[in-house]
Amino acid sequence: MQDSELSYFREILESRKDQINKNINSVNNELAQLSGQELNDEADHASNSNNSMIESAIVSQQNQELKEINVTLGKISNGDYGVCEMCEDPIGFQRLKVKPHAIYCIDCREIVEKTK
Repeated sequence: MQDSELSYFREILESRKDQINKNINSVNNELAQLSGQELNDEADHASNSNNSMIESAIVSQQNQELKEINVTLGKISNGDYGVCEMCEDPIGFQRLKVKPHAIYCIDCREIVEKTK
């Protein structure tokens, strides 16, 4: 992969990383506000609990994506970026444009999904 392409993907990944960190901080602030609210009845408690569970799930998913992005940024630094972890063939440019932190080519991703 050319240096200009690596720079392109590095910028996309860094931008997404910044956005995820902002999202996580925002959700954590919202969770802190929810926990500090005075609840008047069971309906308020149920609603508060439901909102907390949803926001916690969002944070968990975003943390997972953040880990994947950090691994991918390491691969860019090491020169291993864009190589499928299963078949070791190059991951297509168009696939990386859609999911810059992809670790599998399209064919291998389908195999992994079918085996889950």
